[in-house]
Amino acid sequence: MDLLGTLELLKIKSVPNVWVDTIWELDFTETEPLDYRIEGEITEHGLEAFKKVYKCLLPFATEEHGNTESVWSRFSESDVSPSALVALLYHFVQLVQNKKASVAQREYALHAAGLYFLLLEIPGSVANRIFHPVLFDKCLDTLKKSWPQESESGRKRKKDAVKSSHSDPKGRKRGRPARRDESEIDEEFDDGDQEEEVYFSGQDLLQVREGIFSLLKNLLRLLPRFPLKDKPQSVQHCLQILIELTNFEPVVGLVDFTGAADITRMKSLPELAYHGLRLLCSPMHGEGDQTVRRVFHRILYVILMMSAGEGSNPVLLSATQHVVSAREQAIRFVSHIVDELKETVLPVFRILLQHICAKVTDKADYRMYGAQAVVKLLSKLPCVEYAAFIKWLYNYSRHTKIPYRVFALDVAMALLEQPERQADEAVPPEQVQFLQHSFLIQVMVFGRCSDKAPTVRSRALSSLAQCLELQTATAVGAIQELLQGTSGRTVDEEGLTTSPDNSDASASATHNQQKTLGVFKTIEVTKRADATVSEAKEIIAMLRLRAGDEKTNVRKSALQVFTSLLKYRVIPCTPEDLSTVQERCRDPAVSVRKQALQSLTELLMAQPGNRLVQESWLTGVVPVVLDTENSLQEKALVCLDQTILHHIKHYDKYSNDDSHQKLAWDLLAHLGGESQELCRYLTKAFHIWSKQDKFSSSFINNLISHTETENSAAAWMLLAKVAGSSPKLNYSKIIEAWDNISREQNTSSNTTCHVLCVIGHVAKHLNEDTKRRLVGDIMKWLKAFHSPLVVVSAAVAALHKLGQSESLEETLSFLNLHCGQLVSLCDSYLSNIVLNEDGAACIDEDLVVKYIFTLGEAALLCPSKVEKRIFLLIQSILASNVNLEPSAGDGDSEDLLASQPLSQFKASAMPTVVRAHAFITLGKLCLQNEDLAKKCIPALARELELCEDVSIRNNVIIVMCDLCVRYTTMVDRYIPNIAMSLKDREPSIRKQTLIMLTNLLQEEFVKWKESLFFRFVSVLVDPDPSIARLSEFCLVHLLLKRNPVMFSQHFIECIFHFNGYEKHEKYNKFPQTQREKNLFSLKGSKNKEKRMKIYKFLLDHFTDEQRFSITTKISQNVLASFVDGLVPLDKEASDLLSDTFEVLSSKEIKLSTMRSKPGEEVQPDDDEIAMATAVMQVAQKKLISQVQKKIFIENVIPIITSLKSMLEQMRIPALRELMSYLREMMQDYRNEINDFFAVDKQLAAELEYDMKKYEEQLEKERESENMSSTIQPDMAAAPGTPRPSPRGSPAAAVSVSGGVRAQTPGAAAASPHGAAAGSAGTPLQPHTPSAAVFTSPRPVVPRARQMSLSTAAILNSAKKVAETLRNQRSRCVSGVTPAPSGENSPSSKPASLRGRGLRLSSSNSSMIERAISTPDKTIENVTFNAGVSYISMSGSEQRNSEKTDQNVLCLVSPDKPPPPPRQWNVESPVSMRQTRRGNQRKTPLKPAN
Repeated sequence: MDLLGTLELLKIKSVPNVWVDTIWELDFTETEPLDYRIEGEITEHGLEAFKKVYKCLLPFATEEHGNTESVWSRFSESDVSPSALVALLYHFVQLVQNKKASVAQREYALHAAGLYFLLLEIPGSVANRIFHPVLFDKCLDTLKKSWPQESESGRKRKKDAVKSSHSDPKGRKRGRPARRDESEIDEEFDDGDQEEEVYFSGQDLLQVREGIFSLLKNLLRLLPRFPLKDKPQSVQHCLQILIELTNFEPVVGLVDFTGAADITRMKSLPELAYHGLRLLCSPMHGEGDQTVRRVFHRILYVILMMSAGEGSNPVLLSATQHVVSAREQAIRFVSHIVDELKETVLPVFRILLQHICAKVTDKADYRMYGAQAVVKLLSKLPCVEYAAFIKWLYNYSRHTKIPYRVFALDVAMALLEQPERQADEAVPPEQVQFLQHSFLIQVMVFGRCSDKAPTVRSRALSSLAQCLELQTATAVGAIQELLQGTSGRTVDEEGLTTSPDNSDASASATHNQQKTLGVFKTIEVTKRADATVSEAKEIIAMLRLRAGDEKTNVRKSALQVFTSLLKYRVIPCTPEDLSTVQERCRDPAVSVRKQALQSLTELLMAQPGNRLVQESWLTGVVPVVLDTENSLQEKALVCLDQTILHHIKHYDKYSNDDSHQKLAWDLLAHLGGESQELCRYLTKAFHIWSKQDKFSSSFINNLISHTETENSAAAWMLLAKVAGSSPKLNYSKIIEAWDNISREQNTSSNTTCHVLCVIGHVAKHLNEDTKRRLVGDIMKWLKAFHSPLVVVSAAVAALHKLGQSESLEETLSFLNLHCGQLVSLCDSYLSNIVLNEDGAACIDEDLVVKYIFTLGEAALLCPSKVEKRIFLLIQSILASNVNLEPSAGDGDSEDLLASQPLSQFKASAMPTVVRAHAFITLGKLCLQNEDLAKKCIPALARELELCEDVSIRNNVIIVMCDLCVRYTTMVDRYIPNIAMSLKDREPSIRKQTLIMLTNLLQEEFVKWKESLFFRFVSVLVDPDPSIARLSEFCLVHLLLKRNPVMFSQHFIECIFHFNGYEKHEKYNKFPQTQREKNLFSLKGSKNKEKRMKIYKFLLDHFTDEQRFSITTKISQNVLASFVDGLVPLDKEASDLLSDTFEVLSSKEIKLSTMRSKPGEEVQPDDDEIAMATAVMQVAQKKLISQVQKKIFIENVIPIITSLKSMLEQMRIPALRELMSYLREMMQDYRNEINDFFAVDKQLAAELEYDMKKYEEQLEKERESENMSSTIQPDMAAAPGTPRPSPRGSPAAAVSVSGGVRAQTPGAAAASPHGAAAGSAGTPLQPHTPSAAVFTSPRPVVPRARQMSLSTAAILNSAKKVAETLRNQRSRCVSGVTPAPSGENSPSSKPASLRGRGLRLSSSNSSMIERAISTPDKTIENVTFNAGVSYISMSGSEQRNSEKTDQNVLCLVSPDKPPPPPRQWNVESPVSMRQTRRGNQRKTPLKPAN
């Protein structure tokens, strides 16, 4: 069939011309229905009509006709209208716009669009006006819309959500629901029908996919023949469709972009789509790189794994395998385009890379994919362009946006995984460094380790650790170079790095001078004798600082860095560095503790033979078995199991070459030797392991096989732990080992103790004969008194276990028999020494100590065998008075010993070590005899106070604390005596006392009564930092958990106690001796810093509820006591009030929700719960702050204002701190204070006036300090001369309103710091003067006597008033006049009392005097805006003041009606603001409304 016959199948001639003209006139934007009869005839034979027409037209497009015959001429000859054909095709293309279109309609649309593309492909289509941009776009849309879309239910929900958001505005009543239009109801039904009708089977989808595939081929055949250069909109739309098709379906394997494109061999839609994009990049579709730019812009979102439709915001896609695969194909396509077009596309390629960096999603996975994409694409750049991009990346890494800095680190890490670029000849010398990995590590990564954002710091530190984990020569070398201080790079303000030889580039820097890498460091070294050593120390110090960072993630990352540095031996393992990691095992954050465990274990595995690492691992990991977090306990147990227990093999299989076995026995040897104190933690571990059946019979046999080897001590130590929970022991082997030990004399005491411990554990499993033999051996040892004290204790314990039986009477008789023998021997020996006159002269100290110690151990087991004679014997050893005849029946001697210190009679003849052990034995005797304890406890307390020997005081503390457990009531009255040892001159005594008291408080044998809390808290300022840290740990982690309110209960009394103030009827009234007061005194200005440290520590650990109420309690219980006259307001109260106001001004007393920024700990990768928590914090902060401010203003402000007046009258120095607190309060509660003072305008005016004068006085003091430092440089430079701190002399002072006051010319000239701050162009920060500034000596400004700032300010003002008004002494609020010309002080500048938009007028030339309390005019409102002037008059008033007739105070008769109110001279608020800015006196507070 020929062409014309085929066209008859489409019924072209039957189509009405009117319909065709209408379609063209509407520009294919609206559809006119085609006659259903014509449409029925066309679709009668299905798709055959379209296929046959396509087949007949195809030769004309491929130029297969040998002649030059044109299809357009044939159309003309046959009277076939091309416009009608195009209109008919549009009708079928339009069918797919309806989402309810059937499969057949979708196929018609696809074939019609293909036929249209074919018509465009035929030469002459443009001349015949076949192309129409709207129709072309709709045919392109057919590729997308013919595929079934998702359900419209989502769209309906979104529409409903939008309606609901507009229908119920916040704060209004909900009205009746509006009636819906019929169109909305119809739309709902239509949507419902649509959801019911649209269903597609697998076969239907396959048919539609084949139609899309064919249509896309037609488009690709059209693009090389039909230029779109002058049709940018069509090109843009075509790009969008093709980009979407690249992600249409998965591609098996990789798309080949390199070979010759043959669309007939392509089998997937993404392949065809990428080929179409490649065709669009040709010059025929756009000038220059215009089309490539569009392609790259569209493909950017595929690389970023986003979906970006036309005119819509990009939507993030889930990182599924399909999406990631499409991203990989897009990267390969871009790489191919760059390879093909080379230099012409590089500018656009750089833009693509920059856009990837700028638009990547700030989530960990997407950042990782984005960084990988950047690195892959960077490989296509030549060296020059690569270096230029790294330079841009470095500037990007210093951007103000935190996500940018984080992503720059991700890119740097991805680049470090690639081989280092080798510079070619085209790279300039100054750009070579950008190609090196050392630049990425030393500048980009390390430079961010001290970033102000914790997220960046954490990522930089973890990146630094990853650099070491890469184990590449360049990475390790760069870090070693960095630590050795030989990097030789400098960084200028432009972000360029240059070598030291090429320093001209940075010479033009104005305020940021050229610096070395120290610009990134936080620790500055003033003296640099050895730059290499100094820089290395600075870096390590910085890492230690980061390990203690306030943010959890930063600490965790810092641990990773330390681990890598030590593991790969980049730095040597020093005790300081190991302790940094080890201390993190006690970190408050669980994640940091887990990281510390992992780090120590990795370090141990990397250096198993390092003794320091072994000790650090044991010290850090073993105590974690008692951690409060179960997961950490399990992790610690796993580490111990895998490191120690798992590698205990039989001795026959033991080899020193096996590092794991050798490590296990080395660790056990440490536990049995230097680290014995850690063994107590293992008891919990072995108890858990026994429940898990870790100790099998083979494990026990393996241990026993080592008992006669070089690992004997460690094996017995482990057996002693295992024996208590495992009955599967070879008893004969243990008895044999004991026999060997009893025969040998050189066995270590620790091993002997462990063997005796094992014997005690297995005693119940032994037969009677074996028990008798063992008892005989042990008694023989004990009676010989040759064993060390630790062995004596273990032997007595084993003897006790061997004597235990089912009958209690038999056990007691056994103990009385054997232990009674030991008591008798000790009694006989000690009596010979004490009762003989020369017995103490030639004694064997060690032997006497063994007898005394054995007596105490045995007496505990047989109290019935201890006679009164033995009590007196021990007391005599302690007293040892040669003039006192000890006698068993001397009752007066007993009373004397009980009531007097044991060593007061005379200097003891017994050595100190003997007396120290005698105290321990006396304590053991007291445990079994209450009457003896009742007599000895007072003497022990007195001995604790007077004794000079450290060991004796230490043992007395131990004895008294042990007796407190047994006789709690009896010892309770002497707890203050024990607490006095917290101020002992020996640190070991202070530490021992702290530990013992903590144990008693934990078990509640001791309560927080009287002075104990204040004694305990005073240890926070102990001169030994380790003891201070231990007290913090005990208070926070042990005691505060048991009593969460103890800090808040004692806080107010702390202020009274530490200031030594005793005039309050309630506080600081507990009994205390003068010695206690002197020891624990912290009063006076010299101890103020210590007091503030204690206050701030307590406040730091308050809950928000406690902080909420403590401010009101302080004002009512402390400040109100002075206002109400309950407490005298004298100079003794000055320090108390000073501390109180500083506490109220501290940031620690503010609520945590108001101090911290909500969500600052939330990382970008955190989940939605964390983000929801941040939102809740914002709401919580807003609610709490409103309630707190209201209560605070109502309860505190009246007390503060009253107290201020009293301090001014009494001239109390604490007025300075009150004014500082008042300034802080006015910054925090601006609007509330305005509302409060709206009732009392006169008080507000006076208060603002005083605040202004106070700030002026502060500024004058700073100026005088600066002048003194300038005039007397020699004096300032002399050693020992106090220098003004740069922080203590700012160039600006904070106004009452919280703004920053501009610097006066005089201050600018006198203050070099102020000049520097001004030149930098940065806003000056508010500064609160510290106490040190107020108390610093000022020799340049002598004073006759000390006066308060407010008093001095008032006197200065009065002096100026006296100069102008000689005969007037009234105090009123009046207009402001210019000050005398000779004054340059800030107080002499004109000012006025302005309300909200109102200003007092001073235009009246006449003035009527009035009473001091009578205002000139009614003040509508007072804000803390402009200063209140001193009392003065205008110029006309001054001229008329000489006339006496106007100096008469005129009063109106009360009978007359009051005159009408005067008219206010109202000024515009805009002009007032301009005046304020020009004056630059203060930054006004915003009014409440």
